[in-house]
Amino acid sequence: MSEWLVLAIAMAAACAVVLTITVLRERRLGEHDDPSQTPDVIEYMTMMVGVVYAIVLGLAIAGVWEGRNAAQDTVRAEAQALHEVSERVQVYAPEPRDRVRADIDAYVKHVVKKEWPVMLKQGDVTDQGARLLDKVRTDVTAYEPRDDHESQSYQPVLDQVGAADTARNTRAANASDTMPGVVWFGLIVGALVAVGLIFTLQIRRSPRELMLAGLYSALIAFLLFLIWDFNSPFGHEVADTTGPFTALFTV
Repeated sequence: MSEWLVLAIAMAAACAVVLTITVLRERRLGEHDDPSQTPDVIEYMTMMVGVVYAIVLGLAIAGVWEGRNAAQDTVRAEAQALHEVSERVQVYAPEPRDRVRADIDAYVKHVVKKEWPVMLKQGDVTDQGARLLDKVRTDVTAYEPRDDHESQSYQPVLDQVGAADTARNTRAANASDTMPGVVWFGLIVGALVAVGLIFTLQIRRSPRELMLAGLYSALIAFLLFLIWDFNSPFGHEVADTTGPFTALFTV
């Protein structure tokens, strides 16, 4: 199911629930209920709860957004480092050069096609990916430069392998969801409280009040969906964040 469809269903469901409760509540109270009798303290408390919950939502969105950006930077760093290795071994002898490039291609294909789905599902990288990267490192470190030109290129190539390994370790450390379960509990309970408190203001069935109540609940549903979408640093599908690999290598 498309994420946009899920978002539309969630927002529509939130609006429908709030509007249905409002209409049923209006019918139950009847014409003798006077909304002007709502105590001022309830209006103040409702406003304060809304402000506090808005701050919490803002912090949560900022946290998952920062996590997604950091994850994308890590992927770009890993892909670029491997690309640099593949390009800089041009000065090597044909046989070791082709071996290094072949091992890099094998590693990239494994990461995109096999490791990424496992990472998204289990929040961890594969042992096979680590072995393939170690093979690239072994190819580079085992090579003996034939002249000064190759000697000058040797250390930068080795540094790029180290950068790729560092980026991979960072990717493994950040593969799990950004938000812990207790935060999700607070966000969901806060949403129920924030929406529930609007009924203490005794809103009526006028088009303006119904529209505002529906938009308010739909906005909260949208923000919660946004947090859920960015909560997975590397996305929910393989294509979400593997762009740097597919742009620099043929997968």
